[in-house]
Amino acid sequence: MSESALSVTFSGELYLWQARTDSWTFVDAPPDLSEEIRDSLPLPPRGFGSVRVEVTLGGTTWRTSLFPDKAKGAYVLPIKQAVLRAEQVEAGDPVTVTVDVLA
Repeated sequence: MSESALSVTFSGELYLWQARTDSWTFVDAPPDLSEEIRDSLPLPPRGFGSVRVEVTLGGTTWRTSLFPDKAKGAYVLPIKQAVLRAEQVEAGDPVTVTVDVLA
């Protein structure tokens, strides 16, 4: 595991991205944890305000980015199709993820 600037664990329901339900599944970080993540970041933010992270869902760990959703006031986490298959979860299922913000 890489050096983490912050580690958070949260639960949420998987959902399909409204614009393209065929390929993108997400889970939202709660607004309070999103604020904690935002406060832990060095300035200036990366492109699009994305945050590099290492994520663990069940027995699967991978690297991706969190993306800010201004309408929700929270970060959204994309879940790869390979992870969905490996963990046998799909849109509508509750999941718990651990997110390590990479320094």
